[in-house]
Amino acid sequence: MLEPTRATSKSIEELTNKEKAAIILISMGKETSAQIMRHLSEPEIEKLTTEIARVENIDSKLEMAVLNEFLAMLQASEYISEGGADYAREILEESLGKNRADGIMKKVSESLNPTGFSLLKDVDPIHLLEFIRNEHPQTIALILSQLNPSQASAVLGQLPEDVQTDVAMRIATMEKISPEIISEIESVMDVQLKEVISGNLSASGGVKAVAEILNLVDRSTEKAIVSNMEMENPELASNIKNLMFVFDDILILDDKAIQLILKEVDTKELAVALKAATDELKDKIFKNISERVEQMIKEEMEYAGPTRLSVVEEAQTRIVEIVRRLEDEQQIVIVRGAEGGEQFV
Repeated sequence: MLEPTRATSKSIEELTNKEKAAIILISMGKETSAQIMRHLSEPEIEKLTTEIARVENIDSKLEMAVLNEFLAMLQASEYISEGGADYAREILEESLGKNRADGIMKKVSESLNPTGFSLLKDVDPIHLLEFIRNEHPQTIALILSQLNPSQASAVLGQLPEDVQTDVAMRIATMEKISPEIISEIESVMDVQLKEVISGNLSASGGVKAVAEILNLVDRSTEKAIVSNMEMENPELASNIKNLMFVFDDILILDDKAIQLILKEVDTKELAVALKAATDELKDKIFKNISERVEQMIKEEMEYAGPTRLSVVEEAQTRIVEIVRRLEDEQQIVIVRGAEGGEQFV
């Protein structure tokens, strides 16, 4: 039986290219999708059909985000064919801004010239875990540093606890890797994985990369890794924590930011997330909603009864993802670490 893809619980950054393609085809309707599939190979049709069957309850905002990204990439490809990559970047920056233009150009570049690591980004985390489970932590760190945080966190969360910490620290301290070293790494890997990642590549990790991954692993895994890091390298652990945002950090946000976040959070999901929250955080949340909504949430928490911690942590993670997206869109500002003493004007 196929596992359904819960599109409503994902952000666009977490979707694989196959999931995005499935959403686009569903949005286009049966007739248009059928015409497109006539131009695909049988293996491609099989993969897409499987993905379409797994998708259910597409969130309208997510659907629009996927379609907008698809349109932007089509436009970028046209601009590249007209005047090259620099011309395309200039046009996109004028219409979308530098950050979005950079992101789209990177995706277009990967689609036009796929490297070994960009091919890995569509591999199911379970299958990827089997590939790397017995590899050296440095090899695992190299691979995870090249994946999106959602995919990397899924793999990291399934590794043994001691390996999790080792790998996270290696990602945080990773610098540019020469093609020669990557060739050495490839030589000790299984044949299947060598075929997937072969190529003349360089990689970079860093504190930001591991912070993004730890933001998406379950809270228990994150705590264990950070705790072990603090014992082995307190300064590194501190730098990583400064770049992370966890559910409890909602306390440091101003009321306006919290109100923006709560507009996008389902009431039932918030009720689940607050079951393991401190009284201080609950008070901060309740201060920023109406008395009627507050009463609804309290009743939901009371009637729900005992809830598994894993379910609560999943709800908290989804809310954190909303916070991070709003920060990326520059709708809210999160003051981190040393920034706390900096003034904003």
